[in-house]
Amino acid sequence: MECGETMSEVSDRQALLDAARAAALTAYAPYSGFHVGAAFRFDDGTIVTGSNFENASYGLAICAETAAAIVANLQGRRTGLVEVAIIGGPLGADGQLALTAAPVTPCGRCRQVMNELAQLGGTDPIVYSGHADGYLEHRLSVLLPAAFGPANLS
Repeated sequence: MECGETMSEVSDRQALLDAARAAALTAYAPYSGFHVGAAFRFDDGTIVTGSNFENASYGLAICAETAAAIVANLQGRRTGLVEVAIIGGPLGADGQLALTAAPVTPCGRCRQVMNELAQLGGTDPIVYSGHADGYLEHRLSVLLPAAFGPANLS
């Protein structure tokens, strides 16, 4: 628990990280063996998840964050993105996720996809990048400074 945090905030964050971990177990990653899960929390408390889906034509793979954004859109959620958790790693012999030593941060494409969703609602979500010893925490605006978005087109 960090200074000034309530037990509810810690519990909510852990639930988001747990949702990302559960999503990673659903990943289709036969080529890289690297399973990634993403969980998006919206301002009403709803959590939407996604996992990576690889393809034999490698460039056609879908990242977990992009999958979660697509699911959110299908549910009509285009505003209110407040938090994102991303966790990944290989599956161990027990079929469970073996978290990496380094944080799993979103790739550039996913940062842009998340930025689009965030800008539609005027938010700057916190992004938790999970790893074996915990997580790193950044605002999306720090991960993608001077981002291009919908406002740039008007």
